[in-house]
Amino acid sequence: MIEFPNNRDALLKIGARSLRAGGTDLQDRRRLGLAGGPLVDLRDVPELETIAVQAGALQLGSRVRIATLASNPEVSQGWPGLATAAGDLATPQIRNVATIGGNLLQSVRCWYFRRPGASCFQVGGNSCDARTGDHSQHACIDLGPCIAPHPSTLAVALLAYDAELELLGAASGEAWPLAALYGDGSDPGRAHRLPPGNVLLAVKVPAPLPNERSGFQRTSSRARGDWPLAEAVVRVVVTDGAIRFVRVAVGGVANVPLRLAAVEQRLLAQRPTAALLIDAAGLAGEGTRSPPGAAHKLDILRATIQTALERALAPADLKDPP
Repeated sequence: MIEFPNNRDALLKIGARSLRAGGTDLQDRRRLGLAGGPLVDLRDVPELETIAVQAGALQLGSRVRIATLASNPEVSQGWPGLATAAGDLATPQIRNVATIGGNLLQSVRCWYFRRPGASCFQVGGNSCDARTGDHSQHACIDLGPCIAPHPSTLAVALLAYDAELELLGAASGEAWPLAALYGDGSDPGRAHRLPPGNVLLAVKVPAPLPNERSGFQRTSSRARGDWPLAEAVVRVVVTDGAIRFVRVAVGGVANVPLRLAAVEQRLLAQRPTAALLIDAAGLAGEGTRSPPGAAHKLDILRATIQTALERALAPADLKDPP
Protein backbone atom coordinates (compact mmCIF):
# COMPACT_ATOMS: atom_id res chain seq x y z
CA MET A 1 0.00 0.00 0.00
CA ILE A 2 1.23 3.50 -0.84
CA GLU A 3 1.21 5.91 2.07
CA PHE A 4 0.43 9.64 1.84
CA PRO A 5 1.29 11.13 5.24
CA ASN A 6 1.31 14.71 3.99
CA ASN A 7 -1.31 14.65 1.26
CA ARG A 8 -4.07 12.20 2.23
CA ASP A 9 -6.36 14.81 3.82
CA ALA A 10 -5.83 17.19 0.94
CA LEU A 11 -6.67 14.49 -1.60
CA LEU A 12 -9.88 13.64 0.26
CA LYS A 13 -10.98 17.27 0.06
CA ILE A 14 -10.41 17.54 -3.68
CA GLY A 15 -11.65 14.11 -4.71
CA ALA A 16 -15.04 15.42 -5.79
CA ARG A 17 -13.49 17.98 -8.14
CA SER A 18 -11.91 17.48 -11.55
CA LEU A 19 -8.45 15.98 -11.13
CA ARG A 20 -5.75 16.41 -13.74
CA ALA A 21 -2.72 14.19 -14.05
CA GLY A 22 -1.23 14.21 -17.56
CA GLY A 23 -4.37 15.88 -18.95
CA THR A 24 -4.18 14.22 -22.36
CA ASP A 25 -7.87 13.26 -22.27
CA LEU A 26 -9.29 15.83 -19.85
CA GLN A 27 -7.88 18.83 -21.72
CA ASP A 28 -9.33 17.57 -24.99
CA ARG A 29 -12.77 17.17 -23.42
CA ARG A 30 -12.58 20.64 -21.90
CA ARG A 31 -11.69 22.07 -25.30
CA LEU A 32 -14.77 20.38 -26.77
CA GLY A 33 -17.02 21.63 -23.97
CA LEU A 34 -17.55 18.10 -22.62
CA ALA A 35 -15.91 18.88 -19.27
CA GLY A 36 -15.59 22.04 -17.21
CA GLY A 37 -15.30 23.51 -13.75
CA PRO A 38 -12.28 24.00 -11.50
CA LEU A 39 -9.22 21.79 -11.88
CA VAL A 40 -6.91 20.33 -9.27
CA ASP A 41 -3.48 19.24 -10.47
CA LEU A 42 -1.97 16.07 -9.05
CA ARG A 43 1.53 16.99 -10.19
CA ASP A 44 2.54 18.04 -6.68
CA VAL A 45 1.80 14.63 -5.15
CA PRO A 46 5.10 12.81 -5.73
CA GLU A 47 3.93 9.70 -3.86
CA LEU A 48 1.63 8.95 -6.79
CA GLU A 49 4.67 8.44 -9.04
CA THR A 50 5.99 5.38 -7.18
CA ILE A 51 7.00 2.12 -8.84
CA ALA A 52 7.97 -0.57 -6.35
CA VAL A 53 8.13 -4.33 -6.01
CA GLN A 54 6.98 -5.47 -2.56
CA ALA A 55 6.82 -9.15 -1.59
CA GLY A 56 6.98 -9.99 -5.29
CA ALA A 57 3.96 -7.82 -6.22
CA LEU A 58 4.18 -4.69 -8.35
CA GLN A 59 2.95 -1.39 -6.89
CA LEU A 60 2.23 1.39 -9.39
CA GLY A 61 1.25 4.91 -8.38
CA SER A 62 -1.55 6.33 -10.50
CA ARG A 63 0.61 9.25 -11.72
CA VAL A 64 3.36 7.05 -13.14
CA ARG A 65 3.89 8.09 -16.74
CA ILE A 66 3.18 5.45 -19.34
CA ALA A 67 6.64 5.87 -20.88
CA THR A 68 8.18 5.29 -17.44
CA LEU A 69 6.10 2.14 -16.97
CA ALA A 70 7.13 0.83 -20.40
CA SER A 71 10.85 1.35 -19.79
CA ASN A 72 11.09 0.20 -16.19
CA PRO A 73 13.40 -2.86 -16.07
CA GLU A 74 11.58 -4.54 -13.17
CA VAL A 75 8.25 -4.27 -14.99
CA SER A 76 9.79 -5.55 -18.24
CA GLN A 77 11.33 -8.50 -16.43
CA GLY A 78 8.39 -9.59 -14.28
CA TRP A 79 5.34 -8.31 -16.18
CA PRO A 80 6.46 -8.07 -19.83
CA GLY A 81 2.93 -8.08 -21.26
CA LEU A 82 2.16 -4.93 -19.29
CA ALA A 83 5.40 -3.22 -20.29
CA THR A 84 4.92 -4.10 -23.97
CA ALA A 85 1.33 -2.86 -24.01
CA ALA A 86 2.37 0.42 -22.37
CA GLY A 87 5.18 0.93 -24.88
CA ASP A 88 2.93 0.37 -27.87
CA LEU A 89 -0.05 2.60 -27.08
CA ALA A 90 -0.60 6.07 -28.54
CA THR A 91 2.53 8.04 -29.54
CA PRO A 92 5.84 8.78 -27.78
CA GLN A 93 4.68 12.33 -27.04
CA ILE A 94 1.50 11.09 -25.34
CA ARG A 95 3.29 8.29 -23.46
CA ASN A 96 5.70 10.85 -22.01
CA VAL A 97 2.81 12.87 -20.54
CA ALA A 98 -0.09 10.48 -19.99
CA THR A 99 -0.37 8.53 -16.74
CA ILE A 100 -1.55 5.10 -15.63
CA GLY A 101 -4.56 6.54 -13.80
CA GLY A 102 -5.50 8.77 -16.70
CA ASN A 103 -5.35 5.87 -19.13
CA LEU A 104 -7.61 3.76 -16.93
CA LEU A 105 -10.14 6.56 -16.34
CA GLN A 106 -10.27 8.22 -19.77
CA SER A 107 -13.51 8.74 -21.65
CA VAL A 108 -14.47 6.94 -24.83
CA ARG A 109 -13.17 8.16 -28.19
CA CYS A 110 -16.46 7.83 -30.07
CA TRP A 111 -16.72 10.51 -32.76
CA TYR A 112 -20.41 11.02 -31.96
CA PHE A 113 -19.69 11.69 -28.28
CA ARG A 114 -16.85 14.09 -29.11
CA ARG A 115 -18.72 16.20 -31.62
CA PRO A 116 -20.32 19.55 -30.68
CA GLY A 117 -23.87 19.17 -29.46
CA ALA A 118 -23.58 15.49 -28.58
CA SER A 119 -26.73 14.08 -26.95
CA CYS A 120 -25.80 10.42 -26.44
CA PHE A 121 -25.57 8.27 -23.30
CA GLN A 122 -22.07 9.58 -22.60
CA VAL A 123 -23.39 13.09 -21.97
CA GLY A 124 -26.53 12.06 -20.11
CA GLY A 125 -28.77 11.46 -23.11
CA ASN A 126 -30.89 8.40 -23.83
CA SER A 127 -29.58 7.14 -27.17
CA CYS A 128 -26.46 5.85 -28.91
CA ASP A 129 -25.95 7.81 -32.11
CA ALA A 130 -23.34 5.32 -33.31
CA ARG A 131 -25.93 2.57 -33.63
CA THR A 132 -27.68 4.36 -36.49
CA GLY A 133 -24.53 5.96 -37.85
CA ASP A 134 -21.02 4.93 -38.81
CA HIS A 135 -19.90 2.38 -36.23
CA SER A 136 -17.32 0.54 -38.33
CA GLN A 137 -14.67 0.97 -35.63
CA HIS A 138 -16.97 0.55 -32.66
CA ALA A 139 -17.75 -2.49 -30.51
CA CYS A 140 -18.17 -5.79 -32.31
CA ILE A 141 -19.27 -7.45 -29.05
CA ASP A 142 -22.48 -5.68 -28.08
CA LEU A 143 -22.84 -5.64 -24.28
CA GLY A 144 -25.09 -2.70 -23.62
CA PRO A 145 -26.73 0.51 -24.76
CA CYS A 146 -23.44 2.27 -25.68
CA ILE A 147 -21.26 0.62 -28.33
CA ALA A 148 -18.25 2.92 -28.06
CA PRO A 149 -15.20 0.67 -27.57
CA HIS A 150 -13.38 1.12 -24.28
CA PRO A 151 -10.18 3.08 -24.98
CA SER A 152 -7.76 1.87 -22.27
CA THR A 153 -4.91 -0.39 -23.37
CA LEU A 154 -3.55 -0.57 -19.83
CA ALA A 155 -6.94 -1.80 -18.61
CA VAL A 156 -6.62 -4.78 -20.95
CA ALA A 157 -3.11 -5.61 -19.74
CA LEU A 158 -3.95 -5.14 -16.06
CA LEU A 159 -7.08 -7.27 -16.43
CA ALA A 160 -4.91 -10.08 -17.79
CA TYR A 161 -2.60 -9.64 -14.78
CA ASP A 162 -5.45 -9.80 -12.21
CA ALA A 163 -4.63 -6.30 -10.91
CA GLU A 164 -6.33 -4.58 -7.99
CA LEU A 165 -6.85 -0.88 -7.30
CA GLU A 166 -6.15 1.22 -4.26
CA LEU A 167 -8.70 4.00 -3.81
CA LEU A 168 -8.93 6.95 -1.47
CA GLY A 169 -12.36 8.08 -0.31
CA ALA A 170 -15.53 6.25 0.62
CA ALA A 171 -14.17 3.06 -0.94
CA SER A 172 -10.82 3.21 0.91
CA GLY A 173 -9.75 -0.19 2.15
CA GLU A 174 -12.16 -2.13 -0.05
CA ALA A 175 -10.85 -4.79 -2.42
CA TRP A 176 -11.27 -3.39 -5.91
CA PRO A 177 -10.34 -5.85 -8.66
CA LEU A 178 -9.74 -3.99 -11.88
CA ALA A 179 -12.83 -5.56 -13.47
CA ALA A 180 -15.01 -3.81 -10.87
CA LEU A 181 -13.88 -0.46 -12.24
CA TYR A 182 -15.71 -1.16 -15.50
CA GLY A 183 -18.52 -3.60 -14.75
CA ASP A 184 -20.24 -5.65 -17.42
CA GLY A 185 -20.91 -2.88 -19.93
CA SER A 186 -24.61 -2.57 -19.20
CA ASP A 187 -24.40 0.92 -17.64
CA PRO A 188 -24.83 3.53 -20.38
CA GLY A 189 -22.74 6.65 -20.29
CA ARG A 190 -20.10 5.39 -17.85
CA ALA A 191 -16.57 4.72 -19.09
CA HIS A 192 -15.72 3.64 -15.53
CA ARG A 193 -17.34 3.10 -12.13
CA LEU A 194 -14.97 5.00 -9.87
CA PRO A 195 -17.26 6.16 -7.04
CA PRO A 196 -17.76 9.95 -6.94
CA GLY A 197 -15.40 11.65 -4.54
CA ASN A 198 -12.82 8.86 -4.72
CA VAL A 199 -9.26 9.14 -6.01
CA LEU A 200 -7.40 6.32 -7.74
CA LEU A 201 -4.11 6.11 -5.84
CA ALA A 202 -2.37 3.03 -7.09
CA VAL A 203 -2.54 -0.29 -8.90
CA LYS A 204 -1.27 -3.54 -7.41
CA VAL A 205 -0.23 -6.35 -9.76
CA PRO A 206 0.32 -9.82 -8.24
CA ALA A 207 3.69 -11.53 -8.51
CA PRO A 208 4.30 -13.37 -11.78
CA LEU A 209 3.91 -17.14 -11.81
CA PRO A 210 6.93 -19.43 -12.28
CA ASN A 211 7.74 -19.95 -15.98
CA GLU A 212 5.05 -17.49 -17.02
CA ARG A 213 5.11 -16.10 -20.56
CA SER A 214 3.10 -13.32 -22.13
CA GLY A 215 2.20 -11.90 -25.50
CA PHE A 216 0.65 -8.66 -26.75
CA GLN A 217 -0.84 -7.81 -30.11
CA ARG A 218 -2.43 -4.54 -31.17
CA THR A 219 -4.17 -4.34 -34.54
CA SER A 220 -4.97 -0.91 -35.97
CA SER A 221 -5.49 0.82 -39.29
CA ARG A 222 -2.07 2.46 -39.04
CA ALA A 223 1.19 1.18 -37.59
CA ARG A 224 1.56 4.00 -35.05
CA GLY A 225 -0.59 6.47 -33.14
CA ASP A 226 -4.02 5.03 -33.95
CA TRP A 227 -6.74 3.60 -31.73
CA PRO A 228 -6.81 -0.19 -31.95
CA LEU A 229 -9.38 -2.12 -33.90
CA ALA A 230 -8.57 -4.94 -31.47
CA GLU A 231 -5.84 -5.72 -28.97
CA ALA A 232 -5.04 -8.70 -26.79
CA VAL A 233 -2.79 -9.50 -23.84
CA VAL A 234 -2.28 -13.15 -22.98
CA ARG A 235 -0.43 -14.98 -20.20
CA VAL A 236 0.37 -18.67 -20.26
CA VAL A 237 2.26 -21.23 -18.20
CA VAL A 238 3.26 -24.44 -19.98
CA THR A 239 4.29 -27.39 -17.80
CA ASP A 240 4.97 -30.95 -18.96
CA GLY A 241 3.91 -30.03 -22.47
CA ALA A 242 0.45 -28.66 -21.59
CA ILE A 243 -1.03 -25.25 -20.80
CA ARG A 244 -1.64 -25.16 -17.04
CA PHE A 245 -2.56 -21.48 -16.67
CA VAL A 246 -3.91 -18.98 -19.18
CA ARG A 247 -5.38 -15.48 -19.25
CA VAL A 248 -6.76 -13.86 -22.41
CA ALA A 249 -7.87 -10.23 -22.15
CA VAL A 250 -8.98 -8.11 -25.10
CA GLY A 251 -9.82 -4.48 -25.82
CA GLY A 252 -11.12 -2.25 -28.59
CA VAL A 253 -14.03 -4.63 -29.24
CA ALA A 254 -16.56 -3.91 -26.45
CA ASN A 255 -17.55 -1.03 -24.21
CA VAL A 256 -15.42 -2.56 -21.43
CA PRO A 257 -12.17 -4.56 -21.50
CA LEU A 258 -12.93 -8.28 -21.46
CA ARG A 259 -11.54 -11.59 -20.29
CA LEU A 260 -12.53 -14.32 -22.73
CA ALA A 261 -13.39 -17.33 -20.59
CA ALA A 262 -14.35 -19.56 -23.52
CA VAL A 263 -10.98 -19.05 -25.18
CA GLU A 264 -9.17 -19.71 -21.90
CA GLN A 265 -11.12 -22.90 -21.21
CA ARG A 266 -10.39 -24.24 -24.69
CA LEU A 267 -6.65 -23.78 -24.11
CA LEU A 268 -6.41 -25.01 -20.54
CA ALA A 269 -4.79 -28.44 -20.04
CA GLN A 270 -4.16 -28.76 -23.78
CA ARG A 271 -0.93 -29.26 -25.71
CA PRO A 272 -0.23 -25.88 -27.39
CA THR A 273 -0.27 -26.59 -31.11
CA ALA A 274 -0.83 -24.14 -33.94
CA ALA A 275 -4.17 -25.81 -34.67
CA LEU A 276 -5.27 -25.38 -31.06
CA LEU A 277 -4.52 -21.65 -31.10
CA ILE A 278 -6.59 -21.15 -34.24
CA ASP A 279 -9.45 -23.16 -32.75
CA ALA A 280 -9.35 -21.30 -29.41
CA ALA A 281 -9.08 -17.85 -30.98
CA GLY A 282 -12.08 -18.71 -33.16
CA LEU A 283 -14.24 -18.86 -30.05
CA ALA A 284 -13.81 -15.12 -29.41
CA GLY A 285 -17.16 -13.40 -29.72
CA GLU A 286 -19.03 -16.66 -30.32
CA GLY A 287 -22.65 -16.40 -29.25
CA THR A 288 -22.56 -12.61 -28.90
CA ARG A 289 -24.34 -9.90 -30.87
CA SER A 290 -22.47 -7.60 -33.24
CA PRO A 291 -23.72 -4.27 -34.58
CA PRO A 292 -23.87 -4.84 -38.36
CA GLY A 293 -21.28 -2.23 -39.28
CA ALA A 294 -18.72 -3.64 -36.84
CA ALA A 295 -19.21 -7.38 -37.36
CA HIS A 296 -16.08 -7.52 -39.53
CA LYS A 297 -14.01 -6.77 -36.42
CA LEU A 298 -14.72 -10.26 -35.05
CA ASP A 299 -12.32 -11.71 -37.61
CA ILE A 300 -9.77 -9.05 -36.69
CA LEU A 301 -10.20 -9.90 -33.01
CA ARG A 302 -9.65 -13.61 -33.59
CA ALA A 303 -6.51 -13.02 -35.63
CA THR A 304 -5.26 -10.61 -32.96
CA ILE A 305 -5.72 -13.21 -30.20
CA GLN A 306 -4.03 -15.90 -32.29
CA THR A 307 -0.98 -13.67 -32.84
CA ALA A 308 -0.76 -12.75 -29.16
CA LEU A 309 -0.85 -16.44 -28.23
CA GLU A 310 1.84 -17.25 -30.77
CA ARG A 311 4.04 -14.53 -29.29
CA ALA A 312 3.55 -15.88 -25.78
CA LEU A 313 4.51 -19.45 -26.64
CA ALA A 314 7.92 -20.74 -27.65
CA PRO A 315 8.16 -21.96 -31.28
CA ALA A 316 9.00 -25.45 -30.05
CA ASP A 317 5.65 -25.60 -28.24
CA LEU A 318 3.70 -25.10 -31.43
CA LYS A 319 4.92 -28.03 -33.47
CA ASP A 320 1.87 -30.02 -34.44
CA PRO A 321 2.12 -33.76 -33.91
CA PRO A 322 2.94 -35.80 -37.03
